[in-house]
Amino acid sequence: MSLPKFFNQRPAGDKEAYRRITDAFRRYRKGATVADIDAATALPLETVRELAPLAADEFSARLEVTESSEIRYSFPHGFTSRYRGFAVSFKRFAEKFFNGFKIAASFLFKIWIMFMLIGYFAFFMLIALASLVLSAAGSSNSSNRSRNSGGLYLASSIFNLIIRLWFYSELTKSVDRAFYDGSYRQKQKPKGKPLHRAIFSFVFGDGNPSANREEREQKAVIAYIQANRGVIGLPEFMLLTGTKPDKAEEEIMAYCSRYGGSPEVTEGGTIVYRFDELLKRQDLRDRSFGGSTTLRPLGIFSGNEKKMNTAFSLINGVNLLFGSYFFWNSLNTGAILTQAQFQASSYLYRFSYVLLSSFVADPLFLLTFVLGLVPIVFSFLFWLIPALRYLGLRRDNEEIKMENLRRLAYSRIWEQGKGIKESDIEAPSAGCKPKQFSKAREKIMKEMGAYSMPEISVEGKDAVYSFPDLVREKEELEKYRSALPARAPDLGKTIFDTEN
Repeated sequence: MSLPKFFNQRPAGDKEAYRRITDAFRRYRKGATVADIDAATALPLETVRELAPLAADEFSARLEVTESSEIRYSFPHGFTSRYRGFAVSFKRFAEKFFNGFKIAASFLFKIWIMFMLIGYFAFFMLIALASLVLSAAGSSNSSNRSRNSGGLYLASSIFNLIIRLWFYSELTKSVDRAFYDGSYRQKQKPKGKPLHRAIFSFVFGDGNPSANREEREQKAVIAYIQANRGVIGLPEFMLLTGTKPDKAEEEIMAYCSRYGGSPEVTEGGTIVYRFDELLKRQDLRDRSFGGSTTLRPLGIFSGNEKKMNTAFSLINGVNLLFGSYFFWNSLNTGAILTQAQFQASSYLYRFSYVLLSSFVADPLFLLTFVLGLVPIVFSFLFWLIPALRYLGLRRDNEEIKMENLRRLAYSRIWEQGKGIKESDIEAPSAGCKPKQFSKAREKIMKEMGAYSMPEISVEGKDAVYSFPDLVREKEELEKYRSALPARAPDLGKTIFDTEN
């Protein structure tokens, strides 16, 4: 079979959407509607309506049309693409190949960083070790024995350090002597992460835990709407998303456009938002989650232990010192061509120059660039990237803490409504406690006050806030919901079935 038209003309931006829809169908093989797929993917309804029939065609779905004109998709004969042929197979192979290539490239990049850091460090230490050994061996008079002994001890220490770093697995193991049955037994702790991953974690981190925050947030809002008869109020939307009142109305209208919602006015004049399309679902499991809010996780600098990151910084510092040493001497001393230049140069530099001259005709180039400039640039970047990332992480985490605190505070205000003090807004964890906590709570009260005018009284030294309009809005919303059917609308009997 030739390549389907959809594969050729589908917009690039729809590839990810199509993948998410097919993944959702795999989980709902016994039956799903557009609303079910939308709740599982958080994609716009129009996107699901456009791509679901294409997925149904590719994977030979069973289609059932109900009395409510909803289409129910199921896959009773398995979930295997019906598209065959060289073009389709090649396209799938190419996608897997490039995905594998990206994984391999990422792995090689991590390995390269490891060899740059550890490789340069080991090479510099070996040069220092060799120079110390030769210096000690070249001294034969008894007056230098103490100095030689110290040099040999330093050389052996450097050699031992190189071996321990090279065989990194030994650093991730430790022996714990535990007491069992009247005797001591050795217990070995499990290995840590590989060295290349640990170094990459220090430089670039371990990924952003909030990378798919928007999708998770959209799914949480959809679940709340489906659990509350297809209706949500603006304060509920704010406490779910942590959005400030001045932006919440704009964002909830975007939800209406995305998921087929519309604003309506209750008899008491309160605006509510209805999403009837999200209730037309096959999966009738309870979508409620106790009204709790989902807090965003804080970003972490690295998953490594602090002492491990410190070790990487020290190793990088050693590389920077050696690189600066060779670069400075190569510019000031240059090539060693005469005995006077040999005597005037520093010991390590002339040792390295003589050593490299036995392998290459021009060792000055290696000393200037390979052992000088390259490790200097790498060392600066090795420190600069984590430093910039750390500063950005601190800023982002403060924003996350404020957003999390806003969720908790809005939830408390919405539930209680009256007699609320700023001290009542507590931070149960560090993830929702901004640096200036008192000012953050005051700011949140003012934000809610801009949406619903509070009544303020004084109790001792504390201001007590009451939101009568918010209480009235909550009562109106509950009254409006109670007038709606408690269960999701019945899809009705099947009036058309492709199996029949």
